[in-house]
Amino acid sequence: MYVSDSRGSTPAVAAAPSVRAAASGRSAAVTSTVLALGAVSLITDISSEMVTAVLPLYLVTGLGLSPLGFGLLDGVYNGFSALVRLVGGHLADRGGRHKWVAAFGYGLSALCKPLLLIAHTLPLIGAVLAVDRTGKGLRTAPRDAMISLSSSPETRGRAFGVHRAMDTTGALLGPLAAFLILRQAAEGYDAVFTVSFCVAAVGVVVLLLFVPGHSALGGTRVAAAGPSGTGRAVSGPSGTGRAVSGPSGTGRADVPAGGGAGERPSRGDGVGGSGERPSPEAGAGGSGERPSLRAAVGLLGRRELRGLALCAVALGLATVSDSFVYLMLQRRLGVPDRWFALMPLGTAAAFLLLAVPLGRWADRVGRWRVFVGGHGALLLAYGLLLSRLHSGGVLPYAVLALHGTFYAATDGVLMAAAAGSVPAALRSSGLALIQTGQAAARFVCSIAFGAAWTLWGDHTALAGAAVALLASVVLSTRFGAAHRAELA
Repeated sequence: MYVSDSRGSTPAVAAAPSVRAAASGRSAAVTSTVLALGAVSLITDISSEMVTAVLPLYLVTGLGLSPLGFGLLDGVYNGFSALVRLVGGHLADRGGRHKWVAAFGYGLSALCKPLLLIAHTLPLIGAVLAVDRTGKGLRTAPRDAMISLSSSPETRGRAFGVHRAMDTTGALLGPLAAFLILRQAAEGYDAVFTVSFCVAAVGVVVLLLFVPGHSALGGTRVAAAGPSGTGRAVSGPSGTGRAVSGPSGTGRADVPAGGGAGERPSRGDGVGGSGERPSPEAGAGGSGERPSLRAAVGLLGRRELRGLALCAVALGLATVSDSFVYLMLQRRLGVPDRWFALMPLGTAAAFLLLAVPLGRWADRVGRWRVFVGGHGALLLAYGLLLSRLHSGGVLPYAVLALHGTFYAATDGVLMAAAAGSVPAALRSSGLALIQTGQAAARFVCSIAFGAAWTLWGDHTALAGAAVALLASVVLSTRFGAAHRAELA
């Protein structure tokens, strides 16, 4: 522990913006680390969404895959990262290598883009997508850990909302870029994959140049005056800070610093809302424990985190892949192939507009409420797709708006909720546990939905998914209510 004394008439304060705001009772602004990571995600999402926007049509129309075959590939694309997320989280926690593990993941995904130029069979495409998703699995937990560690507990929802809004700006621009390339280039798909690689490489460079390392996330110092104006600055390896002050220098108040271990979570942490008492982030597996895979898995012994993970898995099992939603809309509306790449723009636009407001709202009313409510919006989208409405109405706009609302209310909000139940020393590993369960569940859902579509048709397959989602929402709502009653 670093301890220094400073004498003078004015208390010495050398703290990060989030700590100074916490000490003064004001909401902290979004940190430069969050903005830098947001810029990296924006650039990377332009690259990845260029591919994602054309991939369903390329595979189903261009290569002639059946819905079951596409479901297998889509499952690989969205769920394979589940196999490596815990590894990425663990490697990041050991020695605080969050930035470098994330950089390796971003670089691995970037290198896969040009390989799509030479992969024209199901096994080869599956292998390329598996490696690409391995990169995503390695980078996601360290990136989210850096966001939570650089933000105060009171503003985590906002921080994740800002990051996801910047990320979604890339998701908005990616399909638009793919659409323009397909209209102009003779070899449309190959041109998309080539430009995607170039953009992804720029994202890796921005990460290496502008995102701080682990030492910049921690090492926060807060000094407070004693009876004679002496100041004592205290900081630990996890970035925790304590401000010591009182009427006569005898009182002591702990101030959360940058999401470090031992911080006091805000009322929005966990599943509850105002007036609740979330589980402290210190304790077993806190900053004094050496990060290990055993310690990471042991986090599931925490009742709240285990409940979050189980509910995320249950909801993920009924979350139909974006690609299937767009394919169903195209079939219902008879959208020409050349316009297909623009469909994700509706989802991205709603996500972009709502990510920050819903993140701030989650900080105030409770993150679990907003998370479950987002799945309610997805259930409404399923209902519209199953309805008898035709193309002359507002069906496509309503479905895509609800789809974007679902992501705005769940993507970053779940990570903000889970961060309050995970000690700083195991932050990447703990978030990876939640992400692993959710990704694995969506992998299973993609395969099951593709098989059901092949056997019984898209309408029956979606009806089954809607029933499963309704049951999962009810289960998750009961979990949140039971947890709030227990803490009351």
